[in-house]
Amino acid sequence: MTFAFWLFAVLTLAGGLAAVLLKNTVHCALALTVAFAGLALLFLDLDAQFAGFAQILVYIGAVAILVVFAILLTRGSETPQEGVFSHNWFAGLAIAAAVFAVLAWAVLASAHVLPHEAAMPTVTVAQIGQALIGRYVLPLEIVALLLTAAMIGAVIVAMDEKERAK
Repeated sequence: MTFAFWLFAVLTLAGGLAAVLLKNTVHCALALTVAFAGLALLFLDLDAQFAGFAQILVYIGAVAILVVFAILLTRGSETPQEGVFSHNWFAGLAIAAAVFAVLAWAVLASAHVLPHEAAMPTVTVAQIGQALIGRYVLPLEIVALLLTAAMIGAVIVAMDEKERAK
């Protein structure tokens, strides 16, 4: 385990804990983006370029930004009245620790089953890109339309709520 791995792991855990513990929803969404970035860096550090770049494009580039816009377009971005951390911080910390314990148990229990030497993948990122632009272009465009429709729907819902409030 290199220093970079530990640095990315700490970044991911800090982002995840901040997303669970902070009270302001905008700060939680931004902390979730930091956790997504840490995961992408871990994937890139482990030589899983496609998973790392997909994490950056899909989760940071689409999902996290969509969550931030949805929070900002609705009334979820109001500043909390007291304190930075939520009153339920202990429950969030306990749930996060329980999920971490289950995942750690699963990884440690499966360590003896997995082969010690992993075979190098025969598919490169360039080949995956060619397949996405060639054979799988229709599903890719459908996903793009779906995300665009979700964003337009969020704007319409937010506009209707603001007009009703007036």
